[in-house]
Amino acid sequence: MSGTQSPAAALLLAAARTGDADSVRRALADGADPEVRDEARRTPLLLAAQGDHVAAAQVLVAAGADPNAQDTRLESAWLATGVTGSVAMMRALLPAGPDVRLRNRFGGIALIPASERGNVAYVEAALRETGMDVNHVNRLGWTALLEAVILGDGGAAHEEIVRLLLAAGARPDLADGEGVTAREHAERRGFAGMAALLAAAESGSPAGTGGPAEAGRTGDGAAG
Repeated sequence: MSGTQSPAAALLLAAARTGDADSVRRALADGADPEVRDEARRTPLLLAAQGDHVAAAQVLVAAGADPNAQDTRLESAWLATGVTGSVAMMRALLPAGPDVRLRNRFGGIALIPASERGNVAYVEAALRETGMDVNHVNRLGWTALLEAVILGDGGAAHEEIVRLLLAAGARPDLADGEGVTAREHAERRGFAGMAALLAAAESGSPAGTGGPAEAGRTGDGAAG
């Protein structure tokens, strides 16, 4: 944190971190810049998002805070919602016009960590409300579908995420950098339910996909 930071700016960062919406308002009224950064270049909005402090975030959004501002680890308030799985925070940030294509340090969009972590409600809401690319490929060569299988636990939450992604047009034929598909990963890990969903999607069964697959592979060219 800069030694020249004003008391109002310091208050704003502290209040955003703890979710004190009244102090956020007071700091802004006292002239604090909503884009002030801490020592890790985190903005007040990012701090609020990481703590899932929705009321504080709403105050900051109303003051024009940028949901796309990234810190030293390329985290942003918008990207943080995929990690926390907070649908309320996601919706609080939508009026600020977040870039749904914004990438984290792994080259992934918010949908990918949400799928990895089993954040079912977030994945469902994000697919319905944000227009995020369900077939985006990160620098590891993984889509949200691949990540849900590779890093998931095979339980009910990750299985439901696989179902949601397929219904939204996730392509089951997109393999990882080693040429292994999501179905093959599911079979190797003994995730029978996932494997059945993915096999049905590969065969074009409506029960497996719930909708048509998109035509092209998108995302990081170097990753795919």
